Amino acid sequence: MRPTVRRTDPRLQIITETIEGLIPGATPAFLSVDVTETLPGPGERRNSWTGRPAALAERVFTALYGRPHVAPEASPLAQADDAKRRRDILGEVGVLMAAGADLESAPWYPVRPGDLVHVHYEAAGQGSAFGETYIVGPEDGGLMGMTLLAHTLPDATGSEGMAGCFAVEAADDPIYELWFEAGPHRLTIVRDGRPVHVGSAR
Repeated sequence: MRPTVRRTDPRLQIITETIEGLIPGATPAFLSVDVTETLPGPGERRNSWTGRPAALAERVFTALYGRPHVAPEASPLAQADDAKRRRDILGEVGVLMAAGADLESAPWYPVRPGDLVHVHYEAAGQGSAFGETYIVGPEDGGLMGMTLLAHTLPDATGSEGMAGCFAVEAADDPIYELWFEAGPHRLTIVRDGRPVHVGSAR
């Protein structure tokens, strides 16, 4: 039977901190890990993996002890609120800055007119899991908007304002609020019929 652990499991924490400690004095929120394989032969052929120290630590933990059972991932805003409650100002700022850096460094960023943005919400309390689909469109002045196309809430619930709360009329970055409040792990972004961001994938 696999061990049941949380993200605070000492074994997972030790592995994470060891990876983060490879650069003494570095701020963990700004660290990433790059693993590259350079293949021999004519021309440069490479395979690579890039991720955060916590993601690499989880892979190492899984190889040693089995996949950890962890609590559902929280959005950047929820993580920042949690740090604020702990009076951890560096943690609060670090989470928000890391989330912004993740968004702005994504290969598909910025969103473009025609992009579809799917959001999945887990079941909570008496509410069932549901999803929403938005489409990004052009607005005046070079801005963009994001309009709700569909949702899977019952009609009565949707008409009470629960659906479409991330619709944007005109903004420089219509996905910004959704990225921070819902969280990148809940988003799937489709461009030209192909998924360019699948948040639940590790």
